[in-house]
Amino acid sequence: MTRDLTTGNPMKLLLGFALPTLFGLLFQQMYNMVDTMIVGKLLGAQALAAVGATGSISFLVIGFCTGVCSGFAIPVAQQMGAGNHGKMRGYVVNGAFLAAVFALVMTAATGVLCRRILTLMHTPGDIFENSYRYIFIIFMGIPVTYLYNLLAGIIRSLGDSRTPVYFLALSSVLNIILDVVLILVGHMGVAGAAVATVISQGVSGVACLLFVRRRFPILRLTREERRVRPRLCADLLGMGVPMGLQYSVTAIGSIVLQSAVNELGSLYVAAVTAGSKVTQLLACPFDAMGAAMATYCGQNSGAGKLDRLSRGVRDCSLLGFVYSLCAFAAMVFLAPFCAMWFIDPKEAQVELLTALSSQFIRVGTAFFFPLALVNIVRFSIQGMGFSVLAILSGVFEMAARCLVGRYFVPVYGFGAACFASPAAWIAADLFLIPACILCIRHLYRRSAAQPPRRKPHAAFPRFRHSHV
Repeated sequence: MTRDLTTGNPMKLLLGFALPTLFGLLFQQMYNMVDTMIVGKLLGAQALAAVGATGSISFLVIGFCTGVCSGFAIPVAQQMGAGNHGKMRGYVVNGAFLAAVFALVMTAATGVLCRRILTLMHTPGDIFENSYRYIFIIFMGIPVTYLYNLLAGIIRSLGDSRTPVYFLALSSVLNIILDVVLILVGHMGVAGAAVATVISQGVSGVACLLFVRRRFPILRLTREERRVRPRLCADLLGMGVPMGLQYSVTAIGSIVLQSAVNELGSLYVAAVTAGSKVTQLLACPFDAMGAAMATYCGQNSGAGKLDRLSRGVRDCSLLGFVYSLCAFAAMVFLAPFCAMWFIDPKEAQVELLTALSSQFIRVGTAFFFPLALVNIVRFSIQGMGFSVLAILSGVFEMAARCLVGRYFVPVYGFGAACFASPAAWIAADLFLIPACILCIRHLYRRSAAQPPRRKPHAAFPRFRHSHV
């Protein structure tokens, strides 16, 4: 049930690992997409705007959860690559303990503060209450978000990128069924869409937990391994918190941008919502490439095979470039069709809404290769163990989005909002690419500074030699 990424052709390994992860991400996107499609088609543009107005807040909080869990999985991948299974299990146990603490604290805090946050973001009055109902329920589901993302990250760190996909497929089907039942039959409105999302992700998390307990003998714990170990917790926090903060710091820029778009009116909020859902779906391959590179670089740096790091980054970047060209070419022609997935044809301003959404999609996909590099390079750096640098890259993204949202959107309107994310991706790349080169060089220097490991003398097989 595990896969070794330290031997073999990097391109083939990354493709084999990323493709199942991609299908999982596509199913995960279906959670939000199906909600948005059903809300937009059945409840109208105002309800669509209400859900969309919460997107940046959700990214701030749920992104932190995802980042923390990804960070907790990196030491697992490193110990897997090093062959130290006992310490690997210690990281799994302590990661689970920390995730439970984070989940409880964040659920309580967001439940209390979410109405205040919506007010500070200048959420339009005609969609405020629906926005609050939707995001409050999503925040109450933070524990199941941690459950699924932590287990999925651990499973991928062991080299199995397929298993989480199967459970997400099941949950996506359940999500669609619950959406229809709760919105059409139960008349719960946007709250029904949120409840369906939480229940569906809870099912995928529980399914992953049962599978791990049954099918991964390598994770069976001894009594000694079950205890909380402060040193391992410190290592996990050193990896997880910077990665979580990277998402949250990035989200601050998104909140500033969302506030600026909110002031343009609910029509523009709906257009950004529809356009964002399409670009997020199209960007799933980049997320899959990032997940593959985190595990690949984690295992290879743990195994000391540093010569494979640069080759892996280069090969994955080539994949990202080819896909970026294909996605942009497709959206030149198909953007209006994709935007209509989320828009009711009976809307009074349907033509304007479709045109605005199409503009947002085309501008975003035109800059997809910088986004590909953001994911590939950032997750590679994190896999090598330099997760603190992720915060700095997030600062660059935040600064670019804040600059556009604060100074350009009020002057140039919706057109400026379309270029906010591309500007953020380019700003992050200006930091990440040199940082990745320096990280690889640092690993080489550190490896060269360590004395070689001597083999035990044949006459004394029971004695182990340490580093001299």
